[in-house]
Amino acid sequence: MASTSRRQLLALAALGAVAAACGQATASGGGGDGARKLRYQGWAGQVTLPELAEDLGYFGDVKLEWVGNTISGPQDVQSAATGQIDFGGAFNGAVVKLIAAGAPVKAVISYYGVDEQTFSGYYVLEDSPIRSARDLLGKKVGMNTLGAHAEAILDLYLQRNGLTAAEIGKVEPTVVPPVNTEQALRQKQIEVAVLGGVLRDKALATGGIRPLFSDFDLLGRFSAGTYVVTERFLKEHPVTARTFVTGVARAIEWARTTPAEEVIARSTRIIQKRGRGEDTAALKYWKSTGVAETAGRITDEQFKPWTDWLVAHGDIRAGQVKPAGLYTNQCNGYGG
Repeated sequence: MASTSRRQLLALAALGAVAAACGQATASGGGGDGARKLRYQGWAGQVTLPELAEDLGYFGDVKLEWVGNTISGPQDVQSAATGQIDFGGAFNGAVVKLIAAGAPVKAVISYYGVDEQTFSGYYVLEDSPIRSARDLLGKKVGMNTLGAHAEAILDLYLQRNGLTAAEIGKVEPTVVPPVNTEQALRQKQIEVAVLGGVLRDKALATGGIRPLFSDFDLLGRFSAGTYVVTERFLKEHPVTARTFVTGVARAIEWARTTPAEEVIARSTRIIQKRGRGEDTAALKYWKSTGVAETAGRITDEQFKPWTDWLVAHGDIRAGQVKPAGLYTNQCNGYGG
């Protein structure tokens, strides 16, 4: 116990030094501390905020290096924690779980969220008999990964509608790649499909499905996920870290204040230029990033509900992590 506490104190001390270094670094648009390339994973058919920031010129001489695609936030942040990539993003509950397990990472900026326009809905076929939470017993709910945003929201919906833990255990979260989720629903391989963003709107435009509930219905507007980097990266490359975070912050605000058709047009050009044979048709349904706070700044409140969820599930111990110890805003130089 004593050695664990000592390790925790040392980690906190190191993070304090990291925050100070990042706060003192200037975001003049360069990797003056030696890191001029940032390895990352993308999402097929989508433009991430870092990709948008780079295209807008917000990273200066720091360049992104694409190493492949992912369909899972937990996998993405795990890859960042192990040094396979330099930053990764996931649902805040997955970030809490990773840090609680001892991963030496820190959340640095919010990158996606939920609002009236951008949300994840839980959809059934138009003629489905499913009308309530209790109707989900024994049913398959298709989502991109387990232990993340979609499963947490599903559990919250079931709990709020009076299902017991044993009953919730009878509902079957099922992993389905996002690009295949609509098809799996229509072919009745699953009974419920979790659809968000452009994939949701594309499916709704096709017709034949209806919503059961959404994360916006349950929680309103909130930032839901953050990018993480390792403590080592923050310590060794504070200028690059600040350039990256501030660039993403600027991209968030650019997307917030720019007409949607212009955001869509630029995103389409980005996908076409990178030449990966991706379909850009779904981009026309883009509406917003969903990030609630200005410039993606992080607050304790963004982590607390998911920390409580993980405790209730037995994934972490009560008091094992404190929200304020999970993140830093010191690298975010937007407006400052």
